[in-house]
Amino acid sequence: MSYNQNYSKLEEAFLSIKSGDDKKIEIDNYEIYKYNFHSSFYNLLPGNEKYHCDKHDLNFDDTISYYNQIEGIDKSVNKKDVSIKENIDFNYYLLKAKNNKPVKKVTFIFHGLNEKNWDKYLPWGQAISERTQSTIVFFPIAFHMHRAPLEWSNMRKMYKLSERRKEKYPNIINSTLSNVAISMRLHSMPQRMIWSGLQTYYDIIQFIEDCKNDHHEIIDKDFTFDIFAYSIGGFLAQILKLSNFNNYFNKAKLCLFCGGVVINRISPVSKFILDSEANIALYAYLAEHFDSFLKKDAFLNHYIKEDHFEGKVFHAMLEYQNMREFRESLLKKVEDDIYAIALLKDKVIPSFEVFNTLQGAYRNIDIKVDEFDFSYRYSHENPFPVNSNNPELVDENFNMIFDKVGNFFNKK
Repeated sequence: MSYNQNYSKLEEAFLSIKSGDDKKIEIDNYEIYKYNFHSSFYNLLPGNEKYHCDKHDLNFDDTISYYNQIEGIDKSVNKKDVSIKENIDFNYYLLKAKNNKPVKKVTFIFHGLNEKNWDKYLPWGQAISERTQSTIVFFPIAFHMHRAPLEWSNMRKMYKLSERRKEKYPNIINSTLSNVAISMRLHSMPQRMIWSGLQTYYDIIQFIEDCKNDHHEIIDKDFTFDIFAYSIGGFLAQILKLSNFNNYFNKAKLCLFCGGVVINRISPVSKFILDSEANIALYAYLAEHFDSFLKKDAFLNHYIKEDHFEGKVFHAMLEYQNMREFRESLLKKVEDDIYAIALLKDKVIPSFEVFNTLQGAYRNIDIKVDEFDFSYRYSHENPFPVNSNNPELVDENFNMIFDKVGNFFNKK
């Protein structure tokens, strides 16, 4: 079956289970499961009056002091993060071979920034499952996919917001109906990137512990897992691996596709990702003046600079020069467990920046990075285009990439 045919078949099956009442459907030799998840860590998010750190039994007032007043920002977009129900209770999906055996081996798939559906990832997941005999877990990042209100994907409403944004900022680049919601939210409050990242980090830990405590219907408590991470999903995967909570990630392998760089080396201005005004605000906050902002935000400072190792790792992944020796020492320890695939024409996450981050400033980290350039028209957002003018080449390169992914995960 060709890539295009398989894509369409999986897309149709996924739409059926996503929108229907069934918890499981079958497609050829595979099953797709839908499970509910309740995030226990949403109280970290902006919007509370009081905050509490359970680990240290400390209380904090709402100390969020950095907030850009964006004229005309829509109330439905700029909701209090802590009150967005879709981000608290949501679905994740499993793709597994059709059998009655308990799942012993899992591969997580982490997606990119501003993604709204899993369609393009379904053939990726199936290809990995075929090559590794693992069950695929499609787990959404906070405020992405179906963890975001539907109105953020309302084309007419988002078009109007984008037009208003262009009037307010005449020099804005790549403001579109696809990215206006996330752009306005991050422009208004850039620290949302950190809190949503930390919430997702803790959600993954919660998922792993649920399985280890034998609370999952089909995943065995002694399961093993790897991670396939694309784009910004690679940022999340690296923080999980490098912080290695409770040694859960000792044996986990990371395959990073079009990802693996520190935040300030990403170029996310794209009609599908972020507009230029949001990118400027994000860069100023996370890279240029982060330490100054932390002094004004006691709660965030506690998670980033005090006794939360995952926060320290998060901090080290924001800016290339900041904490470089610390970051590279952690990468060096796990160099055999990480493999990256970069694309030459990727304008969002340039391939040379993948080398810079993963192999270190002095190229003394032995993480394997492969760079490829497909001989058809592609982009960061769409490396394997459906209905391409060169479908045979898409098939060939898709299989080549996932053969390499499978070989990496299967290597002992």
